[in-house]
Amino acid sequence: MSDSSNFHAGERTVQRRAGEQAIADRNIAVLSDTVIGGGRPFIAKQFMVALASVDASGAPWASLLFGAPGFLHTDDGRSIHVDVSRQVRDDSDPLWTNLAAHADAGLLFIELGSRRRYRVNGSVAHFDDSGVELAIREAYPNCPKYIQRRQMRQLGDSKLPVQVASGTSIRGPLTALIQRADTLFVASRHPDTGADASHRGGAAGFIQIVDERTLRIPDFHGNSLFNTLGNFEVDARAGLCIPDFKQQQLLQLSGSAVVRWDQDDPDGVTGGTGRFWEFTVASWLLRDMPLQLEWEYLDASPFNPPAGA
Repeated sequence: MSDSSNFHAGERTVQRRAGEQAIADRNIAVLSDTVIGGGRPFIAKQFMVALASVDASGAPWASLLFGAPGFLHTDDGRSIHVDVSRQVRDDSDPLWTNLAAHADAGLLFIELGSRRRYRVNGSVAHFDDSGVELAIREAYPNCPKYIQRRQMRQLGDSKLPVQVASGTSIRGPLTALIQRADTLFVASRHPDTGADASHRGGAAGFIQIVDERTLRIPDFHGNSLFNTLGNFEVDARAGLCIPDFKQQQLLQLSGSAVVRWDQDDPDGVTGGTGRFWEFTVASWLLRDMPLQLEWEYLDASPFNPPAGA
């Protein structure tokens, strides 16, 4: 059991170890079980959302969905509608099979151009050929740190069916994609509180490739809630989605994560936390983005620590 109704035991464990429990207690005041009034038009104008879903074995996966503004909406603030019809779904994305197999889902509405984001966790209330409705369990805004600004210039036609590759080791083109990445999305889950989708960003190269099966990601200062790391404390399974905006590809990885505390950091790549988490790859999918997209890179987050050598 947690010592607070707002946090589960894994989150509390990480907050205490980081010495940020009091900050977490203050910051959790933004938590609600509905989308606030100002959040509803923000959601409705988005053309991209990150999702966390859970497969039949209980493993989380991270996905990105794209669509014309309005495909995401909440009418009463208590549920989210994701209007992606059966005809335009990319069946190579594990998301759709996962939503049919497991009710837990997390959503991160992120507007890269303004560095605004809003987080919603919940469960599938209705799922059919027209889309999915997710009942909201938790909703709250996130800070704008570590988001690289990009503007969507054109949302084009469907490219279905897309090219898909899969594997278990990081080699060749995957290495280059990861090395130039400045944005990733991570899915985690807790058996009681459900799935969660979160963002990580940094200077290109912030995701370190340790070997063909291991990635190392610095954990920067955040909102002190430690939702992702708290979930790792309870269930180490995780999913990553790394977008390649220039090549219009999505790399989805499934595996497990472990947090490394009090690490040597002579180059300051953690921004002073001394924390990393290491992700062990079990499998990966490399997919073309299912819509023709045109992005304009604007600038890097001023909060990014150096990526190191």
